[in-house]
Amino acid sequence: MKLQSFNSVLFSAFIFCFLSCNTYQAQTQVKPQKSIEQKVDSIIQLMTLDEKLGQLNLPSSGDITTGQAKSSDIAKKIEEGRVGGLFNIKTVEKILEVQKVAMEKSRLKIPLLFGMDVIHGYETTFPIPLGLSSSWDMPMIEKTARIAAIEASADGINWTFSPMVDLSRDARWGRVSEGSGEDVYLGSQIAIAMVKGYQGTDLTDNKTIMACVKHFALYGASEAGRDYNTVDMSRIKMYNDFLPPYKAAIDAGVGSVMASFNEIDGIPATGNKWLMTDLLRTDWGFDGFVVTDYTGINEMVDHGMGDLQAVSAMAINAGIDMDMVGEGLLTTLEKSYKEGKVSMETIDTAVKRILTAKYELGLFDDPYKYCDVNRAKTEIFTDEHRAFARKVSAESMVLLKNDKQTLPLKKSGTIALIGPLANNAVNMAGTWSVATKQEKSIPLLEGLKTVVGDKAKILYAKGSNLAKDLEYEKRVTMFGKDIPRDGRTDKQMLDEALEIASKSDVIIAALGESAEMSGESSSRTNLDIPQIQKDLLQALLKTGKPVVLVMFTGRPLTIQEEVETVPAILNVWFPGSEAGLAISDVLFGDVNPSGKLTATFPRNVGQIPIYYNHKNTGRPLNNKEGIFEKFRSNYLDVRNEPLFPFGYGLSYTTFDYSNLKLSTNQIDMNGTIDVSVDVKNSGNYDGKEVVQLYIRDLVGSVTRPVKELKAFEKVEIKKGETKTVTFKLTVEDLKFYNSNLNFVAEPGQFHVFVGTNSDTTMKAEFELKN
Repeated sequence: MKLQSFNSVLFSAFIFCFLSCNTYQAQTQVKPQKSIEQKVDSIIQLMTLDEKLGQLNLPSSGDITTGQAKSSDIAKKIEEGRVGGLFNIKTVEKILEVQKVAMEKSRLKIPLLFGMDVIHGYETTFPIPLGLSSSWDMPMIEKTARIAAIEASADGINWTFSPMVDLSRDARWGRVSEGSGEDVYLGSQIAIAMVKGYQGTDLTDNKTIMACVKHFALYGASEAGRDYNTVDMSRIKMYNDFLPPYKAAIDAGVGSVMASFNEIDGIPATGNKWLMTDLLRTDWGFDGFVVTDYTGINEMVDHGMGDLQAVSAMAINAGIDMDMVGEGLLTTLEKSYKEGKVSMETIDTAVKRILTAKYELGLFDDPYKYCDVNRAKTEIFTDEHRAFARKVSAESMVLLKNDKQTLPLKKSGTIALIGPLANNAVNMAGTWSVATKQEKSIPLLEGLKTVVGDKAKILYAKGSNLAKDLEYEKRVTMFGKDIPRDGRTDKQMLDEALEIASKSDVIIAALGESAEMSGESSSRTNLDIPQIQKDLLQALLKTGKPVVLVMFTGRPLTIQEEVETVPAILNVWFPGSEAGLAISDVLFGDVNPSGKLTATFPRNVGQIPIYYNHKNTGRPLNNKEGIFEKFRSNYLDVRNEPLFPFGYGLSYTTFDYSNLKLSTNQIDMNGTIDVSVDVKNSGNYDGKEVVQLYIRDLVGSVTRPVKELKAFEKVEIKKGETKTVTFKLTVEDLKFYNSNLNFVAEPGQFHVFVGTNSDTTMKAEFELKN
């Protein structure tokens, strides 16, 4: 007790010294970062080993309710200095209570971090990340993260486990919904936009929150598309294809990194020193802190790396700083330290990184800076935020097919809305929408009625259940995202739908996945729309009425049958809290769709993994018509090309490309080249087009992809108008990692392709010389 009293006095004096030092700093212009380092070192000197290990501990809050925080088990640990932060605690009132426990009852009064999975919005929810990426609009994506930060910070949150930048080329993996698709360049640009949106330019601003890029690394390449599964990849593939989006987030200043579950070179990422220290810190210069994923340290036991003590020591020695939920660091490191398996320097380094983050967030200056209850009342789920969410949702939708100008629909006559996803609010926000008040989302039926008003008559029938198998349906409607099972027989439901269809001028079929059919631990081997919904759709088509398929999905689906039979298909992903209104805006032409796919749609699951920037083979197929050639790289039963390529998306208008020009056909290692193209809106509607530029390095010291996205621009063009779009290529755009993992540009010939998607054939050629 005497030692504790002495330390308390010392700590109070130390705080007083800080105030004086801050005044001196302002007068002498000492660099702030040096001051933070001195403060952190001084705190560490006061800490017991148990308090140090407490800073490395990130438990889940559990079900703490307002008024219970001070008596919970978590509160006792906070009082003892055995907690560094909490996650999954929501509302500013609860967070204020818990922060008070840390500031009023713990010995050193170190403020807590409060984290949450704010993935695609807070209460105002934007499209799932895969849908958001389909907008190809970086300023808009950055603003969605800015709004998410404003709302989350108003509710007490100061740290988000986002962005997820895992590149994935396998639609069987459910978490493809949480990322930005298959392309390294686009994924990197979105990573930068998200980090900037969350963190702004000043983390001490209480309307910013700290971002956490995840999952480091390679998580999206799990074998067989099965979540948490093994990843095995060459270093050259890592460096060229999978690592750059993480690096982009690091270069953008992201404050924290989350380790992935998978192994890399036979060592789990959570205990991989090459990954967490050699690459992340030494090569890339990252100076923030690294947190595990949920029980990531404990799971290394099942990987076969040792018992909990062994894997905990392995993790911190590798470069892990904070342990999410597992408490391996908290409960075993003292023993490992005494046995010489972990040094005090290693422990102190981890503590220093976490305390530094708290300083950078301004929590030591004001532990309650995120606890303003008035902000929570006025800055969350506002009309302004919801209006922007409606706009973003519409911009993210991808028009896959539109025969005979079925769309846009007229706001007149009688419209039949049929399908299990037509009138369900709680599925509209999609997966990883933990802060969303699901019941406040707008379903399609409500959106249609609002947008058409009294100009048209809307008839509704559910038509079918989500899936025929009740047990399967239960698995894919978890977390409060139920689609109530209809008590009628399948025939009774279908008969009702057909009766309504017979009275209508056009049919909107709202079909596809439920929200939790994609996301974490939602891997699928069959990517078809559930059969009972397919049967409903085919019955509706037999009525002879025009049918529009509004497809809800968190991943590319195998919809070849639908593409062959349905006149119009609008892929809406899961559009967020304003779903029904945004979908209606597009269906009726108030918004001209401009989304483009960021993940290739396969013809069938057998084509997976499938992606546009693949390598060529020594025996490539020499035609693009899908004609089989023996002893060539093709299938016996299906053509090589995907159903829809990367970058694909239609509009209600048409765009013509012409006059592709290069400013020069030869550059040296210091040169640049301008690439310009004329794009004409030749249709009847104003619209937006995503102009895409790809290159091909024709000869390399290692094999090179057939195409690589290197630039894009989303351009608004009025009907009849022509705009010239110009891109500037530098030698940096031509570089890649060679077999020695050197980042180089090699002299030789390059093709440049510009067009409306990755399948474009419009090209020019230039040479790079030494």
